[in-house]
Parts: sequence; C-alpha cells; structure tokens
Amino acid sequence: MTFDEIIRQRLAAIKRPVVRGRNVAEGYLRGAGLEFGDLMAEISQDEVYGRALELARGRTIVKEEKLANLFLLIKDYLPRLEPGHIVEFGSYKCGTAVFMGHIAVRAARLADVYAFDTFTGMPEADVGLDLHRAGDFSGVDLDEINAFIEEARLDNVHLIPGLFQDTAPAALAGLGRIALAHIDCDTESAVGYAYEAVKPYMVPGGYIVFDDPLFSTCLGALQAVEDRVIRADGL
Repeated sequence: MTFDEIIRQRLAAIKRPVVRGRNVAEGYLRGAGLEFGDLMAEISQDEVYGRALELARGRTIVKEEKLANLFLLIKDYLPRLEPGHIVEFGSYKCGTAVFMGHIAVRAARLADVYAFDTFTGMPEADVGLDLHRAGDFSGVDLDEINAFIEEARLDNVHLIPGLFQDTAPAALAGLGRIALAHIDCDTESAVGYAYEAVKPYMVPGGYIVFDDPLFSTCLGALQAVEDRVIRADGL
C-alpha cells in the first residue's frame, strides 16, 4: 500500500472527527498528505494552483506547503460551509492575498479577500518577547500592488491599510461573516488581536490558519496561540 492509502484507511477508524475545534481526519488528510504523501505532487499539476502560485511569486514569503494548504481549504473545504469571506491579517506585498483571491474566483466562490496591513511596516512590538521590530516588512508600494491586482482582474481582493485596531472593527462588522481567516502577523499583540477580532464573525466550522507560531523567529505568535486559543478558549 502507498502512504496515502494507509492514511486513508486509518482515517476511517476515527470516530470523532472534530476534537477541541480541530477536524482530526481532515487535518491528517491535508497535513500528512502534504508532508509525507503524494498530495503536493498532485496539487502542483492543478492549473488553478499553478496560476495562483505564479501570481504570488515574489510577493509572499509564505512557504509553498502552507500555500498548498490554503489552496485545499478554499477549493475543497470552504464550499461545504455557510457563505463567508476570506480575511488576512498581515499581507506585506499581498502575494498570499492574491493567491487566495485567484483561487476563490476560479473555484466559483462568492467570497472576497480582505487584506489587513499597515503597508508601511510593522508597528511597535514587545521588545522583551518579539524578535521583530517596528518598521520590519516596510518598503511596500501600495500603488503598485493595487495596479497589479487590477491587472490580474481580481476585483475580489481588497486592501485595508492601517493599524488593525483602527481598521478591523468597522471593516469586519461590514463583512458580516468569515469562512477563512489567515493570520500572518508575527508578533504576540498582532496575532492575539487578529484572533479575537475574527472570532465573532466566523461561520460554523470556519477555518483560522496561523502562519507563524512554529517559526523560531515568532515566539510571540506562539505565545498568543498558547494563551488565547489553547488556554483561554480550550481549542
């Protein structure tokens, strides 16, 4: 038997697929399939994925395996949920937002992508905890990004410039429902704020994807997940 066949066979024995907010069977299917199985090779042959990756190239520092996970969520999992938008906190040059936007359009979803970022670099962080400092990830040309999005004909991708606490409350209230939240903002306060901000708007079974907590440079992001998601919310 191939590794993928073994995984699928064993997943059939999982009787409680959702445990503490995690769909165990689907998590194994995506995670183990991408890391150890043939899923990455299969995805790489997908035309929609290939074009989305091409659009994101040079504009995102998110690892390809994580982009592939987002691709699977938008294409195969979000259609099972109640309608909701896609939000991203921490967008830098918007490569991942464009990646998700292209897939959302091609997968015949009604979801728009809303990218939250200062687009001028990181704000102040906790110097006793976070490795990143104010001004990291600056040098972004917002006009160029908007022109690129227009050229790519992705009118479902919207940029929300400014500090999260200044822009998110009104923007999220206007959106109403969120199916997927991609939180990629590196520091404890930013990750914690983004998580708390999206919680009231998530559709049942919606996905919150954290990019940073297991990076050695983002211990603040890890602490935010430990304190808020695990300890406070029991997930």
